[in-house]
Amino acid sequence: MTHQAITQTREWVSSVIVKYNFCPFARKEVENNCIHYVLSPADKIDDAVMDMLDQCVQLDQNPERETTLILFDNGFSDFEDFLDLVDLANALLVAQGFEGKYQIANFHPDYVFADSEEDDAANYTNRAPYPTLHLIRELSMSEALDNYNEPESIPEHNIKLARRKGIDFWQQLLANIKKTSA
Repeated sequence: MTHQAITQTREWVSSVIVKYNFCPFARKEVENNCIHYVLSPADKIDDAVMDMLDQCVQLDQNPERETTLILFDNGFSDFEDFLDLVDLANALLVAQGFEGKYQIANFHPDYVFADSEEDDAANYTNRAPYPTLHLIRELSMSEALDNYNEPESIPEHNIKLARRKGIDFWQQLLANIKKTSA
């Protein structure tokens, strides 16, 4: 049985990330079923980074997996605590020899960009149903970016779209995802 957090995150990837093209490379991975979703029971940073490192090993052992989303439904609801996890996860990625092989993107229900106000709709480009670490294969990302016209325009496009739709739209969309797949 698929856990509710995984079901909701899959729905978020399809109905937000792919539908609104926040990541122009995601559609292919969704269609090819190459995204691995993992629910971590961790509620402490040490346990969470160990789960992340384990998933790096799993990616090494499973080349058919293009990317992994690690979801935390028991911890890291506080955005600042989550940022501490992200910092340690990035440091351990380097320390354990995964730098250059994998990179981490992160998403959180209360995500706020450093140079942004909390109520800026642009924050919804990185807001997800659950605190999430996204492990990305560097080589695949590099190849995708090489074959994408003006990849530097992606964040600007996302911010414009998010602001045009408005905060109420994104709040409702995430609320519907949490409701319909509950």
